[in-house]
Amino acid sequence: MKIGKATVPQSAICAHNPEAIVVRGEDLCNGLIGQIGFGDYFFLLLTGRRPDAPASAVLNATLVAIAEHGLVPSVQAARMTLAAAPDALQGAVAAGILGCGSVILGASETAGRLFDEIDRAAPQHGGDLRAAARAVVAEWRSRGQAVPGYGHPVHKDRDPRVAALFRESQRAGGGQRFVQIAEAVEAVLPEVIGKPLKLNVSAAIPAVLLGVGFPLRALKGVPMLARCAGLIAHMAEELEQPIGFALSYQATREERYIGVVPEGFVPVQKID
Repeated sequence: MKIGKATVPQSAICAHNPEAIVVRGEDLCNGLIGQIGFGDYFFLLLTGRRPDAPASAVLNATLVAIAEHGLVPSVQAARMTLAAAPDALQGAVAAGILGCGSVILGASETAGRLFDEIDRAAPQHGGDLRAAARAVVAEWRSRGQAVPGYGHPVHKDRDPRVAALFRESQRAGGGQRFVQIAEAVEAVLPEVIGKPLKLNVSAAIPAVLLGVGFPLRALKGVPMLARCAGLIAHMAEELEQPIGFALSYQATREERYIGVVPEGFVPVQKID
């Protein structure tokens, strides 16, 4: 059964023959290996062109910023998976990445879409970014949508990674249009939602990446790619210093049953 318009599989990313491998029009063995860093190679794979100096610096900075953040849920899921199946490193890393959604890791893409919408709405507000941000954020809220990339359970002031990424973007010569939009959203949030929420890294990432021409549709891939590196590091540590079952034990120890029980049944409330 045919679904969709395409009838012939086509790709512009890679081709090969017995003598050579070509990636995005470049000779892998003689033009890329040993001559390009992985961050730049990712940009090339994604866009078909090598990044300029600002794009290279900003992309690599974002990958470093988001690769590791401690025992967050994705890492715990991965470590517990590896504890149960130590021969399945790939399954454990996949378990961590499967949690990339609107709350964890996926917020950068959603924030980028918010910023893009504000950018496109700005001409309707005479170029006033705060007015455009106020209107777009209010519309999102009227639809029951959260404002992604603002607020943090630990960093009540701005997430410290925000300043680092904004500083690197300016130093590298990246475009500041979306940084200004991100700050405009932060400025109007108290008025629109009734409380101040400060920028976190999930808003800073699209703000600096969109300023160097990174594709909007691929924004979620940046934290996913970066977090793969962090997960592999955790898996290597898990194999040497296992805590996966300890994480499971912590949850079991703290669990409290709140459902219905048969008469006379007393559930064990705590495991010592």
